[in-house]
Amino acid sequence: MALAGCGGADSVASPGEGSFAGGGGNPTNPTNPTTPTPGTPATDCPTGFLNVGTVANNTLRNCQLPAAITGSLVVPLRDGTVYSVSGRVDVGQDQGGDANAPIAGRAKGVLTVEAGVKVFGSAGLDYIVVNRGSQIFAQGTVARPIVFTSKQSIEGQTNADSIGQWGGIVVLGRAPISNCSGAGATPGTAGCEAQVEGTNAFYGGNAAQDNSGVMSYMRVQHSGFVIVANNELNGITMAGVGAGTTFDHIQVHNSSDDGIEFFGGTANGKYIVLTGNDDDSLDTDTGYNGAIQFGIIVQRANGGNRAFETSSAGTAPRSNPKFANFTVIGRGGSGNDLLVANTSTNNVWVNSVVAMTASTAGCIDIDDATTQATFHSVVLACATPFTDDSNVNAAAVQALFTAGTNNSSTHTSTLSGTFINGANENARTPYAGITGLSSFLTNPGYIGAVKDANDTWWQGWTCGLTSSSTC
Repeated sequence: MALAGCGGADSVASPGEGSFAGGGGNPTNPTNPTTPTPGTPATDCPTGFLNVGTVANNTLRNCQLPAAITGSLVVPLRDGTVYSVSGRVDVGQDQGGDANAPIAGRAKGVLTVEAGVKVFGSAGLDYIVVNRGSQIFAQGTVARPIVFTSKQSIEGQTNADSIGQWGGIVVLGRAPISNCSGAGATPGTAGCEAQVEGTNAFYGGNAAQDNSGVMSYMRVQHSGFVIVANNELNGITMAGVGAGTTFDHIQVHNSSDDGIEFFGGTANGKYIVLTGNDDDSLDTDTGYNGAIQFGIIVQRANGGNRAFETSSAGTAPRSNPKFANFTVIGRGGSGNDLLVANTSTNNVWVNSVVAMTASTAGCIDIDDATTQATFHSVVLACATPFTDDSNVNAAAVQALFTAGTNNSSTHTSTLSGTFINGANENARTPYAGITGLSSFLTNPGYIGAVKDANDTWWQGWTCGLTSSSTC
């Protein structure tokens, strides 16, 4: 598929006005205008989408999203249909950082993706940007997750090491950040904004409760793209996203860069699965202040850098992430420590299980003396629990770890099925003060992400966690 540049203001069209170029469709029955025989493509595309032929050995109609979405656009679930993005797809135009005074003349957009829909990109510069003031509603279900993936995946041509085959999803909000690009700007005000990594777009502002929509029961697969060194598209980029946004039951699988990266903002998340990602599985930076609970991180055998990297680039306020009930499985690789904290970040990890299957990397690495880390009810099953380096040595890292409550750096893992608690995990005392860390967090009464075989929150909508569920 040919790449397309991002649409400028003169290319913006309103779906509500029916002014997109498209391939027919049936306005009286837009959800399912045709019911083709299973294995054959739909004959057309819904209004507002471009009919660009068929894919998957001529079994699916390829309906392409417009480059610019303003007003409201629904991506409906239809028989014999798959959707695609070509180049940068903008949802709305940037409304600026002031939630109370959006920039005049710029249009909002709302992208709604129905449960069960699949959307693919064909190359690294195919990606979706939800701009400040606009929203995405991607609400799948256990049985019908929404899948954003690569063309190779749709064609059945991916394997365990397929990464970086399309761009990913970038969500931009107006919540506070710490790295103001303008001279004299104050964090938490409308004038404190920054250009996001991976594309030409801005994030940040004055609305801690900003609402960028709902993402739930959603997978992003085989994504990530290096624009230039140290400037990449992640699986999902959450930049300046506010606490009014719903973000739960999310999987990022085999991103060539980070799985999910939070740049500033106040968004929270629950039930997060990060598998096979090549750089950091979960990355926080530029004043991120939120909480994430119930997370499974499993690195793939042939790739994976850090499970966590927590940074705080910019001025105060520091990043202040809270991570609860994670189970982390690292595969090793020299220098690929699992919990890495740096640049004056305030970190909290509670109720978590961290295991490293190789001896070539450590569990915890603190990279500078100004970084703070608090641990409660965290167990480490690693040959090297604390990394010794020239910034903060292993003894100092161990002192931070043991200052918490109910921690163990000599845990013997009894995890089953890679990430499900066994007897040793469930014998640990969970942290009683968890709800005092954030009103978003709950007290489940156990450590780790998955209590036992009856705890099935991850089943049905994820892929790649068991041998019977491939991505």
